[in-house]
This record gives sequence, structure tokens and C-alpha cells, in this order.
Amino acid sequence: MCKTIKHKVKFKASPEIIYEYIADSKKMTSLTGEKAVIGQKVGSPFSILKGKVNGVIVDILPSRRIVQAWRRLDFPEGIFSMASFTLRETADGGTELILTHRGVPKELIPEVEHDWKRNFWDKIHKEIQSKKSIHRS
Repeated sequence: MCKTIKHKVKFKASPEIIYEYIADSKKMTSLTGEKAVIGQKVGSPFSILKGKVNGVIVDILPSRRIVQAWRRLDFPEGIFSMASFTLRETADGGTELILTHRGVPKELIPEVEHDWKRNFWDKIHKEIQSKKSIHRS
């Protein structure tokens, strides 16, 4: 039995900057502290968190959307989920990111939700804040 996770997160940075954190190998590696290799074309493989998550790029529209066939190592054999990230610029120049993560094994929902927040959203917020602090100095 699989479920859907849906997160709506706002960031005080442009969609271009947020997109890079999700879709750029170097930025993702820097963000999480664990090796990431992310292809830039439909059909390209990706691997993040030192291979703990891997899959294939299904759709890509730079700075607006990326869809991945997504699999954690602890998913049951043969199970892939679909993680869709949609980015939209807000009136204040920030970004609203909507994650729709379909097909997550039911028993892993709490852990996967927590990992999205801890490994990605919290770290992106912290990174944006630290860059603003540097620019103020």
C-alpha cells in the first residue's frame, strides 16, 4: 500500500536558486554533505545522499519543475515513487515549492516526510539565511 506526501514550502530566494539546490549535483552535495549526482536531461539517472536515494529524471523544466522516478534503498524491491517539485515565484520575489511525492510505501511515510524536512527544506532555509548574512556584512 502506497501513499502521497504533499509539502508546500516557501523560501526567501528566487525559483532559479531553489531549483539549483534540487537539481544541481554540486549544490545538492554541498547542501546535504553527502555525494549527489543529478542528470540534467529527461531519462538521466540521479543519485543523492551517497546513493541512499536514486532514480531517473522523468520531466524537467529548469527553474520551474522537475519530476523524478524516486527510490530509497529501504523501499520494497521494485518499488519506485514519483517526486514532483513545482516552483513558482511569489509576489515578494521568493519561491513557493510544492512537492508531490506519490507512491511512498505506507509504512515509510513518517520517516520520508521527516527526511524531506530535515535533509532538504530546513537545510535550504539555513543556507539562504547564511548567504543573506554574508551579503549584509
